[in-house]
Amino acid sequence: MSSNAHRRIKSVSYAKYGYLFILPFFLVYFFFQLWPLINTFIVSFHGNGKTVADWVGFQNYQDILFGGDTRKQQVIHKTFFSCLKNTFILWGGNFIPQLALSLSLAVWFTEAQLKIPGKGFFKVVMYLPNIITAASVAVLFLQLCGQSQTNPGALNLILYKLGLVKKDVIGQGLYSTFPFVDGLWQSRIVVMFIQTWMWFGNTMIMLMSGIQGINPSLFEAASIDGATSGQVFRKITLPLLTPIMAYTLITSMIGGLQMFDIPYLYRKTQTVNDNIKTVAVMIFQYFHAQANENKMGYAGSASVLLFFITLALGLIAFYLTRDKDEIAKKKQRKKAAQELRKESKQFGGIGV
Repeated sequence: MSSNAHRRIKSVSYAKYGYLFILPFFLVYFFFQLWPLINTFIVSFHGNGKTVADWVGFQNYQDILFGGDTRKQQVIHKTFFSCLKNTFILWGGNFIPQLALSLSLAVWFTEAQLKIPGKGFFKVVMYLPNIITAASVAVLFLQLCGQSQTNPGALNLILYKLGLVKKDVIGQGLYSTFPFVDGLWQSRIVVMFIQTWMWFGNTMIMLMSGIQGINPSLFEAASIDGATSGQVFRKITLPLLTPIMAYTLITSMIGGLQMFDIPYLYRKTQTVNDNIKTVAVMIFQYFHAQANENKMGYAGSASVLLFFITLALGLIAFYLTRDKDEIAKKKQRKKAAQELRKESKQFGGIGV
């Protein structure tokens, strides 16, 4: 067959089928997520009160970030930064123990020398809290921690049996309950524990997949050289897990900064506990405020600010967790290519 005939043979391209498979995602995103995102930016530049039709420019952002002379401006300023502080505390307080626990379990389950019976069973059990709805988890822990003196909860009853909680004589047998729901750090610790309990299984599965993707010959060579398990973890496992660790950090940060369900549902009454009130909860309350106290402009502005805070922190995390060795190799290759081009130009100039 001639070369011209070879050129006429059309190769089969499967790229178009890939675009067809991902088309439903983009259609759903365009109709249900893209426009609400754009509309949030639009609403953030409009006023608050009985109508949101008034264009106020960057006034909402100024009130949130710097406050103002009026009581309303001062309240929105203090509320936003208080909620932002709670958000970072709750996220950091559940991410650090979650990562430590997940990494320890992932290394333990993937250790070839350990013959742990029932690995599959334990993996499933540890992943199960991730598939339970947040509403069910919130109700479960409210029942455990107690909602009133007449309903002290299982934990308070245990503390009473241990002599740590006493009955109120004046209240005719009512329990002097431990403030698991209303206390400052008590409620925060409970929410941190809930978030860690719900998500450590998912993080463990991702880290296990990353460890199993490491070349087994590296572990075999380390074992032959007499390396201890701690040395293998520090010198091989942890450095090669950098990409999956970066993914875990960024996704956890995005989810943590948008934390809404557990802090909102873990409450005794309709009023959300200010100690665990996050920015997402504040946005929800402002968006659904009463008609005569409309705060949709503030809700939109807070959403945009939260978006840029998440974006900035994500970029910083991505920069800090980048592969420095790969970047150095790229620079070396680029430098070598530039030197090669210079040499080729020199040889070309002398007629070689």
